Amino acid sequence: MAQRGGRRAGSARFAISEVDRRHLGDRAVDTVARQDGCATTAQLLSWGMTQSAITRRVTAERWQRLHQGVILLHSGRPAWRELARGALLYAGTGAALSHSSAAYVHEIVKSPGPRIEVSVHGRGVRPTAGVVVHRRRAMPFASGLLRAVGADATVLDLLQRAVGTDEAVALIAAAMLRGLPPDRVLWEAATRHQLRHRALLEEVLAPGSDAIESPLEFRYVRDVERAHGLPRGTAQVRSVVGGRWIRADRVYTGLGIRVEVDGQLAHPFGATDEDVWRDNAVVLAHDELTLRYRWSHVVGSPCATAAQVAGALRARGWSGSARPCGPGCAIRGRSAA
Repeated sequence: MAQRGGRRAGSARFAISEVDRRHLGDRAVDTVARQDGCATTAQLLSWGMTQSAITRRVTAERWQRLHQGVILLHSGRPAWRELARGALLYAGTGAALSHSSAAYVHEIVKSPGPRIEVSVHGRGVRPTAGVVVHRRRAMPFASGLLRAVGADATVLDLLQRAVGTDEAVALIAAAMLRGLPPDRVLWEAATRHQLRHRALLEEVLAPGSDAIESPLEFRYVRDVERAHGLPRGTAQVRSVVGGRWIRADRVYTGLGIRVEVDGQLAHPFGATDEDVWRDNAVVLAHDELTLRYRWSHVVGSPCATAAQVAGALRARGWSGSARPCGPGCAIRGRSAA
């Protein structure tokens, strides 16, 4: 998956005064522009600036000192990309954005978090405000104009600190939706001796596994469908209905049953207008029934949900039988299932 450092990461907006341009020269200005308006003190000195001249500009608030030895050559509020570049320059040669910062660059997450995270190989970096430095024994592959650890390794870095199944599945699903090949993630995982949620990762990304796009879908497949012996539905089925492309979370092909799971907190009292239109159109076009479930159904009462799905499937011609997942399961004793 290609690194994306555009709109989300914050595009460069470096502009330099004519006075500073004359002092630095065009070649230096070009270098600063490639560095998102940042430069190290060592670079500035090599371009002919004096330490006192640098200090005067910082004191006058024409420039900003991001970290010891790292200067931002404008007075405006720093963009995220400029802060990230400053952190990379501070951390030194070979440093790369990692963890939440790399995930933001790769557009796996929507927010970069409160601090810039960088990784370095086998050396210490003095702590500095706004930056978290990860010291690594083995440095993953990193690249890009805004150098960042690769997306596959980044997913595993975040998986290592994911709290619980839902957070882990949400992370994996987000990476897959961005187009990261599952085999690359699994290959990277095989190189790590210790990895949290390894079994879960392999289950979600195994060849032939369902196209899971949310934690709630994962729970439906695991806790409703598999746990109760229901037939395996087909995931993420796209079709044209009423002149529109629609997609169903799961379709029980040949039985006329679709299942939609909604993990959003919006519209807590029922389906949206678009959902209602889609359900009606599916009935008219394909004579298929749509069953909708939310967190309370899938997580709070998976057995009752399985019983309802099993009843719908049997009414549409399924000849199998659902099985109870354990003592007290709602399936137990239901003749309809």
